[in-house]
Amino acid sequence: MVRAIVGANWGDEGKGKITDMLAKESDIIVRFQGGSNAGHTIINNYGKFALHLLPSGVFYNHTTSIIGNGVALNIPFLVNELNDLTSQGVPMPKILVSDRAQILMPYHILFDTYEEARLAGKSFGSTKSGIAPFYSDKYAKIGFQVNELFGDEKELMDKIENVCTLKNVMLEHLYHQPALDPKEIFNTLMEYKEMVAPYVCDTSKYLRDAIKAGKNVLLEGQLGSLKDPDHGIYPMVTSSSTLAAYGAIGAGIPPYEIKNITTVVKAYSSAVGAGAFVSEIFGEEADELRRRGGDGGEFGATTGRPRRMGWFDAVASRYGVQIQGSTEVALTVLDVLGYLDELHICVGYEIDGKVTKDFPTTPELEKAKPVYKTLPGWKCEIRGIKNYEDLPENCKKYIETIEEEIGVPITMVSNGPGRDEIIMRK
Repeated sequence: MVRAIVGANWGDEGKGKITDMLAKESDIIVRFQGGSNAGHTIINNYGKFALHLLPSGVFYNHTTSIIGNGVALNIPFLVNELNDLTSQGVPMPKILVSDRAQILMPYHILFDTYEEARLAGKSFGSTKSGIAPFYSDKYAKIGFQVNELFGDEKELMDKIENVCTLKNVMLEHLYHQPALDPKEIFNTLMEYKEMVAPYVCDTSKYLRDAIKAGKNVLLEGQLGSLKDPDHGIYPMVTSSSTLAAYGAIGAGIPPYEIKNITTVVKAYSSAVGAGAFVSEIFGEEADELRRRGGDGGEFGATTGRPRRMGWFDAVASRYGVQIQGSTEVALTVLDVLGYLDELHICVGYEIDGKVTKDFPTTPELEKAKPVYKTLPGWKCEIRGIKNYEDLPENCKKYIETIEEEIGVPITMVSNGPGRDEIIMRK
């Protein structure tokens, strides 16, 4: 059985914890898109970890972790992440890397940095991990697949020289930066070959065989619906699809195999990076929520940037779960909100004097003002509660209002950062 786990909003929904928890019942966990540009924070018996490229199932001995063909594969980053884990006492996980995955090159990171600097105040809020230049090259057909490292070296060198010809024009005339050296790039790729060789295989075939054998497969997405390049807040989006539907493509399996889509929704809103954010709050109110939020505060797992904070946005979340095709929702970080006297839920957007509950395109979104519904707070600590019925009435009312607004059953309620701090709800 294949289950996808994805985010409903801007990312940062707490997918890492839910994936880590669901990985317990899985045989294989697959990262199917994105790269090292976003992180998943996980707290378990080994400690606290921010994973970037590795799937969140690497802490279990019984699982196989796969880097799918849809991932932007930063090879030295992957090796360093594995070394970090094992140095902290985590047993070496079983890792497989798709032979069709494309390699994120050092020059992708340079181009990302140069372009953000060139755009200055109009930048996209990139993490400067090389993601946009990587996917640009992939679709321009000048990227390098892992399998090319193991092919004809002369052909590889010819391709590198062609890529350098293209890149060096931009480096010289647009960015006024040093040119790329084809020999240096070839040597780098040979180093990458040594690093990645132990893990490479035809992961699509591996997955097809596993599904046929009745194995449980978990597809792990990065970021959330609103960062999808087609359906998100374009252009303030990422460069690969963040939707469960892409899980089939990014892992190399048939779409009909995805039976469950667990979408993670945060009990309030947060976002890293630029873009429209209708229910955003500011000043002391935002600082307080940021300080209490997550585990150790709301700061990006990759950049350390303070996240932008907001009230729960039911318009964005409903759209997010619909576009994912969610079969169930996991609601996270609910415990954080216990200090509030009252809570606001954004139930509509006012655009040019009209109220809508439908999520609009970016130019309309920029004009949207939030329409709030106010609910009383529960004013107590809910961590440690295991049964839904034991939650305070106002807390249950908040959950049920969200469920009603988004139209998808909330089957899991996370009330703490730990792996077992979860309420399973029928």
